[in-house]
Amino acid sequence: MERGLHHLTHDSQNRPRAQKAGYLKAARHASPRSKGLMLACAIAAAFFALLAALSALGYTPVQLIAAYALLSVITFAMYGIDKAAAGKGRRRTPEATLLFAGLIGGWPGALVAQRLFRHKTRKQPFQVIFWCGVVVNCGVVGWLVYAGEAASVWAGLGFG
Repeated sequence: MERGLHHLTHDSQNRPRAQKAGYLKAARHASPRSKGLMLACAIAAAFFALLAALSALGYTPVQLIAAYALLSVITFAMYGIDKAAAGKGRRRTPEATLLFAGLIGGWPGALVAQRLFRHKTRKQPFQVIFWCGVVVNCGVVGWLVYAGEAASVWAGLGFG
């Protein structure tokens, strides 16, 4: 019986056996998962580069970069812990907590974690709310920079 590049025969004990089998060449392109992860990393890196540029130009305090980095690491860990809990049937992190962590500045870490752990990527209501939070977060930072209020807000919080 012919199937693709090989023949299916039977051995002396009448078990199926492939004959004239060959290896398929490995794909030379990135998998959809790695493409999504690369894009997520690129978006996060571009955001941090923008913050660094704004800081270098004096529009935002350098502590803003540190705050986003810390929140991103914490949020990344939260997604990893939640994914592990899901696989083991343990108590989960509420979606509202994950979304709030992204909203307050952990979204770059959340974005990378979603792609790396393949967690919460197919749940459309979650993704819609997540991306709305990203837009709101970036909009607030953009408004603060545009309005020249970033330095005074940070000073008011004791960082200036």
